[in-house]
Amino acid sequence: MNNEVRTLAVKYKISPKRVTIKSGAKIIDNQIVVKKKKNNSLDKTYRYLKSRSFDYFPDIIDVSDEYIVYPYIEDCEEPVEQKAIDLVHLLSLLHSKTTFYREIDIDRIKEIYEEIVGKLEYLNNYYNDLITVIEKEVYMSPSSYLIARNINIIFGSIYFARDNIKTWYKKQENNKNERVVNIHNNINLDHYIKNEKPYLISWDKSRIDSPIYDLLSFYKNHYLELDFDDLFHYYESNYPLKEEERILLFTYMAIPPKIEIEDNEYKMCIKINKIIDYLYKTSNLIMNYQERKR
Repeated sequence: MNNEVRTLAVKYKISPKRVTIKSGAKIIDNQIVVKKKKNNSLDKTYRYLKSRSFDYFPDIIDVSDEYIVYPYIEDCEEPVEQKAIDLVHLLSLLHSKTTFYREIDIDRIKEIYEEIVGKLEYLNNYYNDLITVIEKEVYMSPSSYLIARNINIIFGSIYFARDNIKTWYKKQENNKNERVVNIHNNINLDHYIKNEKPYLISWDKSRIDSPIYDLLSFYKNHYLELDFDDLFHYYESNYPLKEEERILLFTYMAIPPKIEIEDNEYKMCIKINKIIDYLYKTSNLIMNYQERKR
């Protein structure tokens, strides 16, 4: 047990018998949670959220230059699907409570556009080179066969994202204002707990930005185990996305990850299967969404 834990135990009159480490936080005897301080403006963020009538986060009970202390909150057991719906409801509430409009920074819009276009061009060249090498193999390895068999979904995702980002950029050039909110910026099920009321924890990365970034992080963290067709529609029933927001969200979602080559064939096959699953699930989600909107 280190000096930090001993000092806090004495301060809060705890006789520490158990210290659990979870996601970098130290939970002392299920009474207090100690986290390293990563965001010096966290208290300011909490005050702002409370001013907007959003208080679904644990109160800070102590803070120093090095750490922040929160009360420990016991999480209720519930099915993961129900927890996901509850999280989406709380997320839509956060966004609606903190919405405001600001003048578009055209330089920032151009930066986003150029960053995505550059990434897509790199990926297009990377996968063109990769499939060229694979097609020259006399006998394809299992991982090479997986890539060759699914190369169309990879290029299709790149082309879709490229068309989408051009559409988004044209729309933003004609807009004067953009909608922004206080995003949590680290959305996953581990950061949602529920006791007498729901809480979002781990606000260290919070910032003012488009609401799509919370949806994007949630999707990328849980696309394999959750049905996002229903979750996204439930979110929009409470907080509808604007067309340009939805276009940018789908653009980010469609960008295929880079398949890093390694020597272990078994690990390569698992990695490629995961990426291909992501691309097919994302493609189906976007198509289903567009069909519902017709």
